[in-house]
Amino acid sequence: MTAEPTAVALPATRPLVVLWRFSRPHTIVGTTLSIVCLWLLVAAELPAVAVGEGVGYLLATVLAGACVNVFIVGLNQLEDVEIDRINKPHLPIAAGDLSVPAARAIVAVAGVVPVALALTQGPAELIFVLIGLGVGVAYSSPPLRLKRWPLLAAISISGVRSVVVNVGVALHFATSLGGEETVVEPAWALTLFVIPFSLAIALLKDVPDIEGDRRYAIATFSVRLGPRRVLRLGLAALAVAYLGMAVLGPLLCQGASPVVLVVGHLVPLALVLAWAARTDVADRAAFTRFYLRVWGLFFLEYLVAAAAWLTG
Repeated sequence: MTAEPTAVALPATRPLVVLWRFSRPHTIVGTTLSIVCLWLLVAAELPAVAVGEGVGYLLATVLAGACVNVFIVGLNQLEDVEIDRINKPHLPIAAGDLSVPAARAIVAVAGVVPVALALTQGPAELIFVLIGLGVGVAYSSPPLRLKRWPLLAAISISGVRSVVVNVGVALHFATSLGGEETVVEPAWALTLFVIPFSLAIALLKDVPDIEGDRRYAIATFSVRLGPRRVLRLGLAALAVAYLGMAVLGPLLCQGASPVVLVVGHLVPLALVLAWAARTDVADRAAFTRFYLRVWGLFFLEYLVAAAAWLTG
């Protein structure tokens, strides 16, 4: 039996730093930014909404979304301590900076808080919070542990990022703020964009982790197909997302600025292709930087969507 890290609690000198590392900051930023932009887009469709009331719902939803995020990534770290010691030794549990009992307590709180908040926010948020938590458990934990099968793992990640976040949050804001059970046009457009984009994220995230995944029989696409083919598949998914929005967006999205849609998607596509051409898939650090840049483009997409619909 492998011994657990010797730390028994969050280090007293830097508890917030450790908690921030445990939360996987790029995912927290992505969740928060998507919720804020969706609130702006829904509020723009519901001009009669009181500003104070809208901000209250926004803050509650941001907190719930952040907690769901911490629950999902935290549970994954608890289940993958040995793998992370090979693939991501900088993570708090793997590095010995956070004890397993302390991590379990954080994950438990992160699971309870969004459910408690959702009970006060309406049925739409409650349903999608429970779906998000359920997918997180199914992805990381036995008996399902969907991450063992690359297609199911990718569908899980894409489903949460595209449908649960975009459709769920937009529906929650619409029903809470305006009483209408509807999903506004920009939320549908973002959902269609994020489906292939989050599939790309699901593919690319495992490229630097081949060693540990192979050792512990996690048959990711990177393990099965090799990193170069996975990079090509990821770039193809990103191209589908960007070209789809640049070409079909101006034709189908009547409420958005066509100039912003075209420029805001062709430029990032050119950037990601240029970055990929200069990235060595065998260089773990270099590919990790590339992967985080892709996350930066994910953040950018919500700003582009907000700009397109609010100026359209």
